[in-house]
Amino acid sequence: MLEKLLGLVAVFAPLSLLSFGGGQAIIPEMQHKTVDVQHWLDGKAFADIFGLSRAAPGPSTLIVALIGWQVAGFLGALVATIAIFLPSSLLLYAVSTWWSRNPGSPMRTAVDKGLAPVATGLFFAGPVVILQSAHAGWLEIATTAGVCLILFRTKAGPYGIAMGIVALYAALYAVAGHSLL
Repeated sequence: MLEKLLGLVAVFAPLSLLSFGGGQAIIPEMQHKTVDVQHWLDGKAFADIFGLSRAAPGPSTLIVALIGWQVAGFLGALVATIAIFLPSSLLLYAVSTWWSRNPGSPMRTAVDKGLAPVATGLFFAGPVVILQSAHAGWLEIATTAGVCLILFRTKAGPYGIAMGIVALYAALYAVAGHSLL
């Protein structure tokens, strides 16, 4: 059990320090470490846990508690949660203290300009990894792209879009000659 708990710390503490832009930014590396390296989950289980963590209220890093639970029960969830929040919180405290004391520093300007593209790239890599883990086909990818486009171009809410997708899939299913009942 101790080995599993130390494994959770070894995976999630370093990821904590890479989470520029929020928990979404570390999803690809989290998937790689938990599925490909540690073999705690398979791709489908990771995609399922990811979906559950996104549906529940709270931070996107809730996925870490669910992975910890899968690996080592309640204690695993607790250790994984501490491992994902504590290192970045301590780093943020140290950096923010320095930041407020050095308003005109060239280093501060460089960090401002340099981290934005890194955070953006990490943020957009997450959905790609989730679609790959879920073994998404053309229909899932097209649906994801369509929803992103609708959310970007309109004021439609996610629930209305979800209802529209269900209605569209039901219509396509009926056109294909199948009954939903």
